Amino acid sequence: MQNVIIAPSVLTADFGRLSAEVAAVHTAGAEWLHLDIMDGVFVPNISFGPDMVRALRGATPAILDVHLMIHDPDAYLADFARAGADRISVHAELGPHVHRTLATIRTLGTKVGVVLNPSTHEDVLTYLLDDVDLVLIMSVNPGFGGQKFIPAMLEKVRRVKAMIGDRPIEIEVDGGVTIENAPSIVEAGATVLVAGSAVFNGGASFYAKNIADLKRSKRIA
Repeated sequence: MQNVIIAPSVLTADFGRLSAEVAAVHTAGAEWLHLDIMDGVFVPNISFGPDMVRALRGATPAILDVHLMIHDPDAYLADFARAGADRISVHAELGPHVHRTLATIRTLGTKVGVVLNPSTHEDVLTYLLDDVDLVLIMSVNPGFGGQKFIPAMLEKVRRVKAMIGDRPIEIEVDGGVTIENAPSIVEAGATVLVAGSAVFNGGASFYAKNIADLKRSKRIA
């Protein structure tokens, strides 16, 4: 059995005390921190940029899992790598040259991820899987927190798992993950769960319990 990795979504944290929040969730058992970078163009919201990633890098030893939901990621890849990102993921929907973008990320020395929106068919991965360390499956339409998990994404996770085969690629699921649906998501093949409210609900005194409840979801190795 292999424990699932929990990646709390920093967007759900209290930004007024962000350093304390990221320290608390890491101490509580979160191995990764998921950082949603939104530009108001690719998705209808704006979050933060490389300076925030740099500040978080100085505040935590956790893996910084950077998800670029931006229209022109190539222009900013080096900035996020220099800021301390451990993993950088970009969307397959960006167009015909995503392979080139993934190759650029690799040259910057970070792990490489590709992201699929809910309506994007997994066949787009066919010629990308040998070039990535992570596939991020969006289980809500990106741009806003608090949305409900789209049940059809469970089958998508299963199909992506079958495509990956024995490659050492993480399957990450982001959107509407709860303690109740986490076991089904992990059973389908997910190895990393991005969780916002499911981690941060109740305040710091509940983080360890919330993360432990999510980590009870296990998969057959």
